Amino acid sequence: MHTIKEYGPDRVSGFSPIPAMSMVSFAAGSRFIELLGGVMTSFYDWYADLPVASPQVFGDQTDVPESGDWWDAAYLMMWGSNVPVTRTPDAHWMAEVRYRGTKVVSISPDYADNTKFADEWMPCAAGTDGALAMSMGHVLLNEFYVQQRVPFFVDYVRQYTDLPFLVKLEERDGRLVPGKNLTAADLGHDVENAAFKPVLLDGATDTVVAPNGSLGHRYGDDGVGKWNLDLGDLVPTLTVAPVGGATGESAAVHLPSFDSIDGHGESIERGVPVRRVGDHLVCTVFDLMLAQYGVNRPVLNLPGQWPTGYDDANSPYTPAWQESITGVSAGQAIRIAKEFARNAEESGGRSMIIMGAGICQWFHGDATYRAVLALLLLTGSMGRNGGGWAHYVVRRSAVL
Repeated sequence: MHTIKEYGPDRVSGFSPIPAMSMVSFAAGSRFIELLGGVMTSFYDWYADLPVASPQVFGDQTDVPESGDWWDAAYLMMWGSNVPVTRTPDAHWMAEVRYRGTKVVSISPDYADNTKFADEWMPCAAGTDGALAMSMGHVLLNEFYVQQRVPFFVDYVRQYTDLPFLVKLEERDGRLVPGKNLTAADLGHDVENAAFKPVLLDGATDTVVAPNGSLGHRYGDDGVGKWNLDLGDLVPTLTVAPVGGATGESAAVHLPSFDSIDGHGESIERGVPVRRVGDHLVCTVFDLMLAQYGVNRPVLNLPGQWPTGYDDANSPYTPAWQESITGVSAGQAIRIAKEFARNAEESGGRSMIIMGAGICQWFHGDATYRAVLALLLLTGSMGRNGGGWAHYVVRRSAVL
C-alpha cells in the first residue's frame, strides 16, 4: 500500500508459481497483481530459464515436441542437456531410440551422465558452444548450399525462413552495413500495412513481391486469407547474384565480430552480391548469412576477408578457428555437421537437438541458441516429427 501511494501501482511487480506446479495458485497470484495495477512478470523472469532465442526466432516460447518424439529421431544430439538427471522420467526415449539405429551425440564440457548413452562425445568447453555451432553452420552452408544445392534444404528455407528477404545496405561512418528489411513502403506501394510487408525477389518473374504471411497481413482487411505461408506460383530467390554464375555487382559489407579475447567488438569486411531496387542497394538475408559465416562463393569474385579453407584458424567461424576455443577437434566438428545434415536430407528432416538450460544461462545465451537453431533451420528439420529443437528447462518447483 505504501508503494502504491508513494510511487504508483505500476511500481509493484510480482510473479506466481509456475503453471506447471499449480494452475490455481498461478491464476490467483497473477490476478491479484494485475487487479492492483501492478506489473505481472513471468516465472521465467524469476529464474531466468526462458530461452529468449525462441520468441526472437519463432515468436513463441519454447513451442517444442513432447519427449516421446525423441524416439522418432534418426540423428539425436544432446546439447547442454543432461537428460537422465534433469529429465529423468523421459530419459528412456533417448536411450531406447538407439535400438532403432539412431546415432546419439552428446555435447558437454564434462563426461556427464547422459554422455554414457551417446555414441560420440564432443567435449565442448563451457560457454563456448556458440563457436562450435557457428563452425558447424559454416560447414553446412559451404557443403549443402554453395558447393551443391540440396533441393530439400533449399525448398524448406525458401518457404519457412527469412533467408530470401531483401535487406537494405546503408552507409554508416563511411562503411557499408546491413540495415532493415526492404518493405513495400520503401518502394512506394500503396497497400495496407505496407511498412510491415517485407519483400523478396520472385525467381520466376525477376520481380520484387511481398509474399503471404508477414506481419502486414496479420492485421487489416486486406490480409484476410493471406496470413499463411502459401507461396502459390512464387519462387523466392535466395541470392541477388546473377543466375548461371555470372559476375554481377558486389559490395564489401562490415559485419560485427565479438570473438576477441576480451570480448570487445570488432568488424569483419566481407563481400555480398548486391542489386539496386528503386533507390535502395540490397542483398538477401542469405547473402549476409554466408558473409557472416565466412562462406565464400569464388565464382562471384566477392571482395573482403575470406578463409582459405576449413583449416584456416585465423578466420572466424571455421572449424579450425573454433578448435582452440572449444577444445573440439576441427575434424570432429566437420564430420558431425555433415552427418547431421546428410541424415536430415535422407530422412526428411528427422535430425533433432535436445537442448536444456546448460547453454541458456550464459551471457549472450540467445546468440548461442540462435547459432544452434540455425543448424536445424538450414537442414529443414524444424517442425518435423523426430526433428527440430526439443528444448526444456529444469523447473525448480519440479525439483523441489
